[in-house]
Amino acid sequence: MLQLVPTRAFFTKGVGTHKEYLSSFEDALRDAGIAALNVVTISSIMPPGCKIIPREKGLKELHDGQIGFCVMSRQATNEYRRLIAASVGVSIPKDPTKFGYLSEYHTYGVNDEQAGDYAEDLAASMLATTMGLQFDPNKAWNERKQEWKVGGEIVTTRNVTQSAEGPKDGHWSTVIAACVFIFDNWQLTAEQIASLNAGHTGLRVPQPANPIIHNKKKNHG
Repeated sequence: MLQLVPTRAFFTKGVGTHKEYLSSFEDALRDAGIAALNVVTISSIMPPGCKIIPREKGLKELHDGQIGFCVMSRQATNEYRRLIAASVGVSIPKDPTKFGYLSEYHTYGVNDEQAGDYAEDLAASMLATTMGLQFDPNKAWNERKQEWKVGGEIVTTRNVTQSAEGPKDGHWSTVIAACVFIFDNWQLTAEQIASLNAGHTGLRVPQPANPIIHNKKKNHG
């Protein structure tokens, strides 16, 4: 069943605010660009050789109503000014024949940088244990990260993180972070693939039902 092994992936994030909890989640999906997918959340293995591509490129390859497999983290609150964060971290080994790890982290009271560092820490820790790497969990994240990279076994750690504060009036805020997988190895001929993609311009991205303005922050990682 090689066709069920993802070959590419992209990271995305979003935030939504609405008086209804479910609608705030829907708006977070829209903000992340994946609301038109039938999202299926899965556990946390980055397949061997899976290439990370930009979000914009990934979205153009998806179709409305497509089943989209992803590793997702989400958090929500309706408490005014309560800080929430959702993050997905990834750790990829040097050897392209070995799999990496993705971690989902959702919490309260931390900012983007703190949540992102923790998610990366989780992913790297899980990968390190499978590779027999020695590490001291009591050391600071940056110390452990440097040890792993110096050892030459882990070459990539990164994260995608979204945080927000609870709005006024008891409305809901929901944040999501996700790694979305793309499959290039379905058993189709080049002609069949070309026919399916004829005129295709990418995944439709509905606008949030309750648009909000938020600052665009540079991804940490």
